[in-house]
Amino acid sequence: MFESDRGDSEVNLGRRVFLAGVGAALGGVALWSLRRPRVIEAAAKSEPGEVTIVQFSDDGKRLAKVKIARVVKTENEWRKQLPSGVFEITRHADTELAYTGKLLNEHGKGVFRCICCDNALFSSTTKFDSGTGWPSFWEPITKENVQEISDLSIGMERTAVSCTECDAHLGHVFDDGPKPTGLRYCMNSASLRFAKAT
Repeated sequence: MFESDRGDSEVNLGRRVFLAGVGAALGGVALWSLRRPRVIEAAAKSEPGEVTIVQFSDDGKRLAKVKIARVVKTENEWRKQLPSGVFEITRHADTELAYTGKLLNEHGKGVFRCICCDNALFSSTTKFDSGTGWPSFWEPITKENVQEISDLSIGMERTAVSCTECDAHLGHVFDDGPKPTGLRYCMNSASLRFAKAT
């Protein structure tokens, strides 16, 4: 009699563990789908207007500070222009897997430009190996060409980085980089195009 009672309680315990596991998995999926920064989603719907950026040649020479029209496109226009993974990263603040980006080991001389609008973002002279699996820079080519936005998407405060000209999500900036700035601009390769100096 005691043995059968123990068997029923073991079955009930197993059921509870299974149901708790399923509940945790569903909760994890729900949280994962909400992880994108709200402010980046809003940036995808940015209004037309003017922005100030600094133009650079591919060898990193500063050309001119200009006011230009912000690049604003519909979701469908961006989808047609960008490959699927690039679209999700730049327009919906997704993140590429560490150590998979094509620019991680790019060490040539030149400028890293926005994949969406060609705005100059980072110089190869500030790129360093952070050991994180993403291209990292200790400063942007100029502060005018990038925006820094508070990101609370994963339950902690981070600073998201986007392109000033078209609001493309680029990555995040952290305060654990090398001198002289102490910053680490941790970028998605998919958000960038490398323009080799001529």
